Amino acid sequence: MIGMNIKLFRQQKHVKQETLADYLGVSSQAVSKWETGTSDPDIALLPKLAAYFGVSIDELFEVPRAEQMERIQNMIYAERRIRPETFQRTVEYLERLLQADPKDVEALTMLAQVYNHRAHSDHENASYYAERALDCCDPTHTHDQWSTYLEANEAPCGDDWFDNRFSVIRFVEGYLEKHPKNRSALLTLCDCLLADRRYDEAERFVEQLKGDYTYLDYRGKLAFGRGQKEEALRLWEQAAREYPAVWQAQDNLGEGYRALGMYDKALEAFERSFSMQGEKPFTDGLFARAQVHEQIGDYAAAMEDYRRIIDCLRDQWGITDGEEVDFELREIERLKELSARRA
Repeated sequence: MIGMNIKLFRQQKHVKQETLADYLGVSSQAVSKWETGTSDPDIALLPKLAAYFGVSIDELFEVPRAEQMERIQNMIYAERRIRPETFQRTVEYLERLLQADPKDVEALTMLAQVYNHRAHSDHENASYYAERALDCCDPTHTHDQWSTYLEANEAPCGDDWFDNRFSVIRFVEGYLEKHPKNRSALLTLCDCLLADRRYDEAERFVEQLKGDYTYLDYRGKLAFGRGQKEEALRLWEQAAREYPAVWQAQDNLGEGYRALGMYDKALEAFERSFSMQGEKPFTDGLFARAQVHEQIGDYAAAMEDYRRIIDCLRDQWGITDGEEVDFELREIERLKELSARRA
């Protein structure tokens, strides 16, 4: 481990093995052996090594990259809040990787995910305090509190200048010009254009989706946005019929039924989307069922949906703790309180 880090820090500093060896008073062969893992530097050299690279002695012994990345990914999924000191150490580690290779895609992606995680946590905190402010302030003077609450939850505020996705659309359009076959970018662009009600522009890109169930799904979304609800339903049901083995088509059908207020059919479609997947299923369908059950006031059924998610995480994915489970537990407790208040 220390040898790998010595090599990393030396390359970041743009010095040769001979230069480091002269500074430490050892042979260049000794440095080479450290970096290949053949031997380790004498403990008396550690303070001098740390000082030369401008790092702590502990940083000389950081775990290998693969283990570090796995630890960071697990932290993102499992922890609701990342401690400030842990967050800072993680960012510093990833930025050191980028100093060695500015085009390190894994490090760039992980940095974005870590910052997204903190942003989500910060928004959650902001939402909590904004809710308290709304409960405490004069109900005739709540403009600042409501705007703060909406911002914390990234909810639409009724002002198209704030709510639109213009900058995202502009970026994705530019990305697609360079990578016209990138399907993720194409789907993102369609989603953003539809969300901003730019239907004529969206239709041009939706036509590029021909070839699988997503084309019919997005044609349905276009029709729904234009107020053509019967046509939207026809297209969503057609996608489910033509792609009976694709669970995502059932999930999309469920979302369509929900948008049309057909809640019983939505629950059935979401159940099919979950049950079709076999081992290690994604729990999207169960989450959607929980939301629909809560939406129609069946809190007991919603709690059962969350319990099924916990069972799936444990039995199919081996996940028994962390934020992935804690979220469902909090939702169950919230629904219990809501059910008691409504009783």
